[in-house]
Amino acid sequence: MRESLPQTGTPPRWQVAMAFGAVYLIWGSTYLGIRLAVETIPPFSMAGSRALAAGALLYAWARGRGAARPERIHWREAAIVGGFLLLGGNGLLSWAEQQVPSGVSALIIGSVPLWMVLLEWLWHSGPRPTVGIVFGLVVGFAGLGFLVAPGNLGDRTQVSFSGAVTLLLAAFFWAIGSLYSRRARLPASQLLGAAMEMIAGGALLLVVGAALGEWRHFAFARVTMHSAIAWIYLTTFGSLVGFTAYV
Repeated sequence: MRESLPQTGTPPRWQVAMAFGAVYLIWGSTYLGIRLAVETIPPFSMAGSRALAAGALLYAWARGRGAARPERIHWREAAIVGGFLLLGGNGLLSWAEQQVPSGVSALIIGSVPLWMVLLEWLWHSGPRPTVGIVFGLVVGFAGLGFLVAPGNLGDRTQVSFSGAVTLLLAAFFWAIGSLYSRRARLPASQLLGAAMEMIAGGALLLVVGAALGEWRHFAFARVTMHSAIAWIYLTTFGSLVGFTAYV
């Protein structure tokens, strides 16, 4: 008879380190995946279809494992969170990566923690930032300003101003969605809640894509192999693994 291992509340450090490493590797690689996908797939439709497909799979998985059927209030809250995280975050990021290199996009989206500190203080009356935090915020935003300033990357690379502003707005929406999700009335199952957010956010993205006329100019025959593989990667690893770990 096999002996059961003692249960401990904290996993070993190496497991935590490997988990964080895997999340950051997958999450970071999605920026390159998005850049490849939007080469031949319209940005909002690309982001919406991957989120909707991943959300449907995850929803079926969560329900199959016994998660209770969500209530109407859960869907409303999931739509709000998904709207900010996916439509405002992933949608604008996907659009901006048509103009901004994936590496620069990742750096600008890295401003999410800066926005979260400010919003937590101003929106939810959180603790006033200390001098050290304020200094860090100033340095962080100054770094972003330097990053998107004309000519900062050399003569051969220019960062689109509209793309950079769009990425900052995406990071802002991402921060709002992350903060709202902490207080949102979502199902007890975190997997089910993440699935609902992806389904709702994906549907919103597809509606916006249709409103912008993306579907009229899209043809499957024009999708390159690179874009198709990137879409599959984003749907499986980027959405199923990365998004669920983030939320």
